[in-house]
Amino acid sequence: MVAPRQTQRLHTLRSRTNLRRSFGQRVADQMTEMFGSTPFLLANAVWFVVWIGWNTWPGVTPFDKFPYGMLTMVVSLEAIFLSIFVLIAQNRSARIDELRAEVDLQVNTIAEAELTKLLQIVAELAKRQGIDVDSDAELQDMIAPTNVAAIEKALQAEIAPPAHHSKPPR
Repeated sequence: MVAPRQTQRLHTLRSRTNLRRSFGQRVADQMTEMFGSTPFLLANAVWFVVWIGWNTWPGVTPFDKFPYGMLTMVVSLEAIFLSIFVLIAQNRSARIDELRAEVDLQVNTIAEAELTKLLQIVAELAKRQGIDVDSDAELQDMIAPTNVAAIEKALQAEIAPPAHHSKPPR
C-alpha cells in the first residue's frame, strides 16, 4: 500500500504542471472542456437547425441560400479552431504522460535493483543455513542484475520500422 504522503506527491504532479500552464494552454484546456460537452453539441445542433430552417422557411428571406456557403465557412472555421484547441490540450497531456512514464521508469529501475539485492541477501542466508540455492537456475537468473540496456535495445529493435531492401527489377 502506498503511504498517503507518496500518494499526495503523485497526485500533485498534474496539479503542479497545471499551475505552470501558459495562458494559451489554460484557454485551450477550458475551451476543450467546454467544446467536449453535451450542451455544446446541443447548441450546435440547434444553431444548424435554426440556420437551415431560417434559410429554407417559406416566406422568409434567406441570408444564406442553399448550398449554405456561409454556413459551410462558419462550420469549417469552427472545426479548425476546435482541432487546434484539442491538439494543444493533447500535447500538454502527452508531456505530462511522458513525465509520469519517466518517473515510473526510474522508480521501477530502483525497485528492480533493490529486489535483486534482497534476493541476493536471502540466497546468501539460505546458503549459510545449508540450503542448496546454486542448483536453482531460475533463482540464479533472478539474482543476476537486470541488464536494462539490453532490454531497451531489444524493445527498440521491436518498434523500429522494418528495413526496406530494394531488389533489382527482374
